[in-house]
Amino acid sequence: MTTTVHLTTAVDIVILSNGPGELATWVRPVVQSLRRRLGTDRHRVRISVILSPCANASGQEAEIARRYPEVDRVQAAADFYPFLLCGRTKEQWDWRPKGLVLFLGGDQFYTVVIGKRLGYRTVTYAEWEARWHRWIDRFAVMKPEIADRVNPTLAHKFTVVGDLMTEVGANTVEAATDPTAAVAPLMGILPGSKPAKLLLGVPLGLAIAEYLHRWQPTLRFGMAVAPTLTLAQLAQFADPQQNPVIQRLGWAAADLVTDPEGRAYLKTASGLRVELWTQFPAYTQLSQCALCLTTVGANTAELGALAIPMLVLIPTQQLDAMRAWDGIPGILANLPGVGSLLAKGINWLALRRLGLLAWPNIWAGKQIVPELVGPLQPAAVAAIAQDLLEHPEKLVQIRANLRQVRGEAGAAEKLVQLICEELEAQDRQT
Repeated sequence: MTTTVHLTTAVDIVILSNGPGELATWVRPVVQSLRRRLGTDRHRVRISVILSPCANASGQEAEIARRYPEVDRVQAAADFYPFLLCGRTKEQWDWRPKGLVLFLGGDQFYTVVIGKRLGYRTVTYAEWEARWHRWIDRFAVMKPEIADRVNPTLAHKFTVVGDLMTEVGANTVEAATDPTAAVAPLMGILPGSKPAKLLLGVPLGLAIAEYLHRWQPTLRFGMAVAPTLTLAQLAQFADPQQNPVIQRLGWAAADLVTDPEGRAYLKTASGLRVELWTQFPAYTQLSQCALCLTTVGANTAELGALAIPMLVLIPTQQLDAMRAWDGIPGILANLPGVGSLLAKGINWLALRRLGLLAWPNIWAGKQIVPELVGPLQPAAVAAIAQDLLEHPEKLVQIRANLRQVRGEAGAAEKLVQLICEELEAQDRQT
């Protein structure tokens, strides 16, 4: 049972983050856990999210963060540097004397600067590498190996909490029955959120769905719409007049349709309907899926945490267009002039790691969900999906493997425990 922490002084918690993946898989479970532990009284505990620039950001990250009811204030990435350099937020926020800066994405050095400026305690969540050991108060790390590389005199600052990405499934009830046993099985399509991925992912997903629908007319299909996209924007990638890939490769096109009940879907020329899921995150719908088609990225971690079987699609028909990598590779791939050439090189190097690109495969250290790479053809991918649907024992095994490698839930609670310890230590100094 979670024990609520009572502080004698009001505090500010400042969360530093950057991209949509971090917001969905790190920030969301942490702010939920913070409110469970510290309560909902905004006069006592105020949570602010400050976004920093990210090469893979869509520009809608601030709107995503504002949808989290646990968060009180949000500043967009465009306003980050004046705050970092001068301490001024766009809306001239006030700051309480006591508080904490929490790193959940971006550059770890920002935590040092902002923590010193505000006079707050600092906590960094480190997924692969922890930096600035002497200047950060506490580190919550994903794996023991990160702490093993630290100077022994600073080891007391490090606590292994686990992988925040596994928290996706912690607050979601998985389907009570086997989704493959449903009269009308449901398949999910997750084409991504970036134009580079949507350009290929939307028409490819629709083309695969058409093949499967001809094979099994009772199959139902749904497509998760990224919160950074409007329905009209998504539909552009299914329009042959706006997406040249469709005509060049002969993949499926579709029209955006809204029924009398207000439900939106994409409708192909064959009459196939793909429901559009705008709820974010769409865990309720995804948890009912027998199988999902997805691109690489944080969505593979979310599906893995939900134990949903998936086919990870990496089409290479337009290799230089796949520029949606994280961090430095994403920055290099989007440089003017030389970006296209660098993108091809980066993708070539990345694809040599085939089998360990999807998060569940990274967790397992081996391929437990299929990664399909190359000049993918819809009929060939549909045949693989058909084989899985015809042999539900294979899907059962994938689900079991995903449950085994996703790790124990509780990383967010362990991280919040560190935060509470730091806030209580600061509170006692009052």
